[in-house]
Amino acid sequence: MVRWKLTDAQWEALDQLRFSTTDAEVFRNATVILMSAVGRSKGSIAEDLGCCPATVDNVRKRYRDRGLEGLKRRKPPGPRPRATAEYRAALREAVQTPPQTLGFGFSVWSAARLAAYLERKTKIALTADRVRWILHEEGFSFQRPKHTMKGKRDEAAYEKAGRELNRMKKGRLGVIAMLS
Repeated sequence: MVRWKLTDAQWEALDQLRFSTTDAEVFRNATVILMSAVGRSKGSIAEDLGCCPATVDNVRKRYRDRGLEGLKRRKPPGPRPRATAEYRAALREAVQTPPQTLGFGFSVWSAARLAAYLERKTKIALTADRVRWILHEEGFSFQRPKHTMKGKRDEAAYEKAGRELNRMKKGRLGVIAMLS
């Protein structure tokens, strides 16, 4: 085991990083380096911090290669998310607009309908599942619509029709009883 040597400036920078971050992983990574500098073994560091020894090795290597920046999270490699800020703004606007005001023949957005509309508007094609995730990230609740006529019908006429139907049913039963 080789003891890590840190200058006072490095020690101070690690300590400052450790106590200024709100990211638990960055805090753990800085602590790994500080514990290594006081001579702790890889196994004891891993046990105390609740990680595996390979994590300790990886943190040490990243610190050797990139310094403090190696202890911070990096964006994962790969393509950038296709839902741009403009797409998200268009999504927020569409969700808060009744579809009928945009010329559609339906009254409730579905994820598939929303994805198709946004593809036409923004030229960015996303699946309905991805649109659901973005809706969730944007703080919207996405649920299946409950189709009901309540509030869209004439309640007085509905009640009258119900009474008439019941009267007709009772009348029919009376006629059947007389025929038997």
